[in-house]
This record gives sequence, structure tokens and C-alpha cells, in this order.
Amino acid sequence: MSLNERISKVIEYSGFTPSEFADEVDVQRSSISHVTSGRNKPSLEFIIKIKSRFPEILWDWLVTGEGEMLKSELPDTEEPVTEGKVKPTSLPDLFTMINSDKDFGSKEFEEPAIIESPSESVKTYQSKANEKIFDSQRLEKSNEEIINQVTENQPNKIKRIILFYENGKFESFEP
Repeated sequence: MSLNERISKVIEYSGFTPSEFADEVDVQRSSISHVTSGRNKPSLEFIIKIKSRFPEILWDWLVTGEGEMLKSELPDTEEPVTEGKVKPTSLPDLFTMINSDKDFGSKEFEEPAIIESPSESVKTYQSKANEKIFDSQRLEKSNEEIINQVTENQPNKIKRIILFYENGKFESFEP
């Protein structure tokens, strides 16, 4: 089955007319006609739009024609959980966590726990050399200083002269 025939089958599966299908997947109506007639081959963007609108259609079938058309037609290949292997689960999103938390928002503030501070504190001593270094102190030369140092040793040569006129025109001269 060719790609054009598979797209025709997707249109038939959707239950839309070709023009409704074009509107649904956000492509030009003429492109549906050209693809289903075999005049043009669909672009990758065209196929991606179909796949994003109909996520139940499998990529392999749509692109190559291999396998089943729909995900629901696949046999269940779920592996049983064995000892030592934990089946990975997807992490819940923010809204799932809020919906599952029955007490969310019911208590704005709880009484703060009393934290006892230790009676003795450990004070670390720094050497005098370390005390003079501050976070904002520059530790190495900046890029500008390095560039200035390199360019000072080179002779200056004119590369280009550009004249800008008030009327918006310009001229460029190169020696």
C-alpha cells in the first residue's frame, strides 16, 4: 500500500470529507486532493500534522505501511513485574498532585516547630590572606584587557572606510 493510499485510509477512518479533513489537520484543501490522487507525495510536515491530530495512528504504519494502523489493534505486550525489577511509572504533573491532595489549601499555616539552637557554635578561622579576597574582586584579566594587549603590538592598517549620507545612502571603500 502506497503512502497516498494510507493517507486516503486515514481520511476514511476519520469520517471527514477530504475538505473537512484538510481543515482538521490544517493543510490546504488542494494538497489533500493532490496527495490522494497520487499527483504529489506528502511532505514530512503534512504527515506530522496528520499524526498530531490522530495520535492513535502508528508512525510505522503511516510512514512505511508496516504493522497495524491503530495503537488499539496492537496486542498487549506488557511485561509482568518481577522481583528486583520495578516497572517505571510516569511522574505526576502539578495538577494531578493538587487533585489527589484532599487537604490542599485547607490549612494555610501550621504552627512552626520549635527548633532549639545549639548552645555552642563552632567558629571557623580564616587566614589573613583569605580574608582579603571578596566575591566581587577580579581574579584574572578581562577579555578586553587581553584584546588591548594583543592589538597594541600590531600595526594599524585600514581595512574599510564607510561613508554614510543623510539621505540613507552609503559608500564603502576598501584599499
